[in-house]
Amino acid sequence: MAGENRKAVVLVSGGVDSTTCLAIAKREGFEVFALSFNYGQRHRAEIEAAKKVAKAFGVKEHLVLDVPLGAIGGSALTGGIEVPKDVPVEQMQARIPVTYVPARNTVFLSLALAWGETLNAADIFIGVNALDYSGYPDCRPEYIESFEKTANLALKECVEGRMRIRIHTPLIKMTKAQIITRGVELGVDFSMTHSCYDPDPVGRACGRCDSCILRKKGFAEAGIPDPTQYAP
Repeated sequence: MAGENRKAVVLVSGGVDSTTCLAIAKREGFEVFALSFNYGQRHRAEIEAAKKVAKAFGVKEHLVLDVPLGAIGGSALTGGIEVPKDVPVEQMQARIPVTYVPARNTVFLSLALAWGETLNAADIFIGVNALDYSGYPDCRPEYIESFEKTANLALKECVEGRMRIRIHTPLIKMTKAQIITRGVELGVDFSMTHSCYDPDPVGRACGRCDSCILRKKGFAEAGIPDPTQYAP
């Protein structure tokens, strides 16, 4: 099986995409080291979901790093900017929304590289998607290709010829419905995942932010019941 006896660092946010990405890495035979971030986001729900996902898949290790992007601000996910609600899907990619977190994937991937180098794990999995997404520039194929090239120029293990970094993006050209279908095929229990940008105090999804809208659309198009608890 591809990847057998090899290690992979998988970025796990606790959402639909990263959970399916983790399931794919496991199916491909990788020994998974899950990496999540407490980056100053508005809520703890996604961290708790990530912990559930990592435990359910029996990862080798789950590391949760504190990265204070909230101190930088500039995003509705980390600051006082209001989270947009009820945006039509066709308008989501017409602009980069205020839920974009400056340089988030660059920061996260850089830390994944650092951990991967110490683990001798040359494979990094990230669940970015360039179809059903909110228009973030760091989810595009050209960004991932550029980052992988930079990674192989940056690490000691790569420069000295002992490692070649590969950034895996198995979901990048899939619709949300296709991602959900693939997840179900791999045995993912989506009830343990969390997608909402603005959940209520008890962790129920708002049902109205971009992420909730795309999640509901994906389950509907896949013909699979959405297990999400939405706020009234």
